[in-house]
Parts: sequence; structure tokens; C-alpha cells
Amino acid sequence: MASPQGSRAPLEFGGPLGAAALMLLLPATMFHLLLVARSGPARLLGPPPYLPGLQVLWSPRMLLLWLTWLGLQAALYLLPARKVAEGQELKDKSRLLYPINGFQALMLTALLVGLAVSAGLPLGALPEMLLPLAFAATFTTFIFSVFLYLKALVAPASALAPGGNSGNPIYDFFLGRELNPRVWSFDFKYFCELRPGLIGWVCWAWLHGPEGGGWDECCHLCGDRLGTDCPVLPLLQPQVLINLAMLMQEAELRGSPSLAMWLVNGFQLLYVGDALWHEEAVLTTMDITHDGFGFMLAFGDLAWVPFTYSLQAQFLLHHPQPLGLPVASVICLINAVGYYIFRGANSQKNTFRKNPSDPRVADLETIPTATGRQLLVSGWWGMVRHPNYLGDLIMALAWSLPCGVSHLLPYFYLLYFTALLVHREARDEQQCLQKYGLAWHEYCRRVPYRILPYIY
Repeated sequence: MASPQGSRAPLEFGGPLGAAALMLLLPATMFHLLLVARSGPARLLGPPPYLPGLQVLWSPRMLLLWLTWLGLQAALYLLPARKVAEGQELKDKSRLLYPINGFQALMLTALLVGLAVSAGLPLGALPEMLLPLAFAATFTTFIFSVFLYLKALVAPASALAPGGNSGNPIYDFFLGRELNPRVWSFDFKYFCELRPGLIGWVCWAWLHGPEGGGWDECCHLCGDRLGTDCPVLPLLQPQVLINLAMLMQEAELRGSPSLAMWLVNGFQLLYVGDALWHEEAVLTTMDITHDGFGFMLAFGDLAWVPFTYSLQAQFLLHHPQPLGLPVASVICLINAVGYYIFRGANSQKNTFRKNPSDPRVADLETIPTATGRQLLVSGWWGMVRHPNYLGDLIMALAWSLPCGVSHLLPYFYLLYFTALLVHREARDEQQCLQKYGLAWHEYCRRVPYRILPYIY
């Protein structure tokens, strides 16, 4: 049940003070990474090479471009879906309907790129534009979060999330008050969870002007006028792929993309494609079933994911790394192992949730709970409590290894993701204890390791 406003329910993330700090720290970290990835030293823990002024960050055209991207993905969301799935049962016993067409949106977005290329418009990478684009994404996220907070003020109590209703406006703004904010059938949280940011992560590329002079030359000509009255900017059209943008510019600068860049693009495209192909699985995640939709998820989905998860590609563009086939083969094997664990664990869980009598999971050992549900205690979920997190972390390592070992910067994702999953596991642990009680204690006794066997 949602906590009534003003209740003394335990607060997460350090309460209002922690929420306020994170709302400043997360955007600052994102911009720090964007700045240092292109600097010579590329020091993760060092100061950025410079602090950009507002004239560099603010670009009305980039804001329009970002809103156009969101509008495109929203239009693709509204297209007829290959399937419409029911969400989890809500407090009023109803179930919301969700279109399962994320992979369709990815394919159509890729088709637009192909049409642009076939029309003779050359793809040019515009990494110089990442700063104003990230600023536009951050700005719109704050505005969007204000809208979500105000909308939740008039939402019925049955629509509120279990958290995010402490009565403190800063904390509630950060965590999100409403569980499933919608306008008609358009679900904002579900849309943002996998669409604009995840597709944008592997899908922000740009078309430069027909003169074909090259983006670096344009930047030298326009200087700090970039994004305001740059003569080439009106010719630019938004297309897809931050990662692809890095790959295309590397091809322009060095004749062809490096093997390391190909690996990073391939690994991450597989990850995004898999997430969108299995889009229905997101309906059972903590983000959808428990967390409200506020600044935390909105910023994470729309800004943090596309601009920080592409960090390895950004690093390789400015710091090329030699990579031989034997080492590349080992890295591919590591990624394959991680993906095998990740997909196997998630598929097993989702199959069991849909139909415990399915032949693929019918023989698995379970523990009954007071809620009527069963806890898997064999298969992947008998190895560790969160085998999907283990696979995720192994893949994160594989994404960073093509960047070599001379810099810590490309390993930021692995470090951050480890901290995120450990914290998320602790939150999930607390919720499962409250939900399943003695059955969860028995499960923890039978499966003592949380993520990494024999270590954690």
C-alpha cells in the first residue's frame, strides 16, 4: 500500500538530504564524464579539462532536436503493437495494458537511418554536440519531473507508489509519487524505461551538410557559436545512435573503425536489442511494480543511460586502443558467458512467473510462501539470489576491456553498475523479506550468496 502523506515510513537514498544531493551529483557526474572522455589525460578522478559556459551548453536547436527525438519515439510507441500485455495486479485489483512494440520501434528507427543514407546524406559523427544535447536532456527531465510531481498531487490514493509519499516535496519529487502516471493509455514510465534513452544510447547519429567538409572543420569555424548561429546546423537532421556516431567519426578520422570500437558497438547493440525483444519482462521489474516515477527514474532513463552508457565508445574515439584477434576472442567469450547467464536467468524467471507448469520450469524446486507464490530454489535461482545481476556485471566487464587497462575512465560503468546492483539487491532483499517473511529466510538459508558465488 502507498504510504499516506506525512507517514514515518523508512526513507531510502538518505532521505530528503540524500535526494537533493543526488539531483545535483548525478547530472554533474554525467557532464564530468562527457568532458574528461575527450580530454588527453582522460582521468576519471581528476578535474575536467575546462568548465563549459552556458553559451556552450544551451542550444535552442539542440532542445528542439531532443524534443523531436522524443516525439519520434512517442509516435513509434503509439503504433499498433505485435502484442498487448497485462501488467501486474494493482491495489484496486485492476491490470494495466502495455503495448509490446519496443523492438519494432528500434527497427523502424534503424530503417530511418538506412533511408537517410540511401538518399545520399552522409553520416557524420557529432560528438561535439553531446554537451548541449545532454544539457537539453537534463533540462527537459527537470521540467518533466515537475509535471509528474504536480500530476501526482491530483492522483487518487490508489494510484500512488509505495514510496515517494513521505510528505517531503524534495524526497517525493526525486523518488516519484505516482506509480503508473498516464495520459489516456500513454504510460510515461513504461515509455521512458526502454525507449528514448535505450534506443538513443545505441541510436544517436547525425547527418551533416551536403558539403561534406567534416564536423571537426565546422567546429573550428564556428567556435563557441556552435548551437546558436552555426551556419551548418540548420542542415542537420536527427537520426540514430550515439555509439554509431562514434564509430562513424572514427572511420572518418582513421580510415576505418577499430576492432575495439566494433566490439563495444556490437556488445551494446546486442544488449539493447535483447532488452527490447524481451520488453514484456520489464513489467515485473522493481521499476515498474514498486518505484514511483519521479526525477530518479526520469533522469536515469532519458539522460544518464544514453550519455554515460556510451562512455566506452566516447573514450575509444579520442583514445584508440590496439586490440588483436586473440584478446578480442577472449573478450567475446566473456561477453557471451555474461549474456548466457543474464538471458538464461531472466528467461527462467519470466517463464516460471507466467506458467509454473511449463515443462521448462516444472521440475524446478520451489519454496511455498504465505502469498501463494513460489520461490525458485534451483536452476539459475538456486545458484545465487540474483544470477541476472551476475550476468549483467560480466557483460559490463566485457564492454570495458576493449578500452585497454591504461585508464580507469572506461571502467566507470562497471564500478557504477556494481554499486547500483548491490544497492538494488539490498532494496529488493528488504521488500522480499516484508513480502514473504519466513519463506524468504528459508530461501536465504538455501541460497546464501547474493550475486557472486562464494564471494558475495
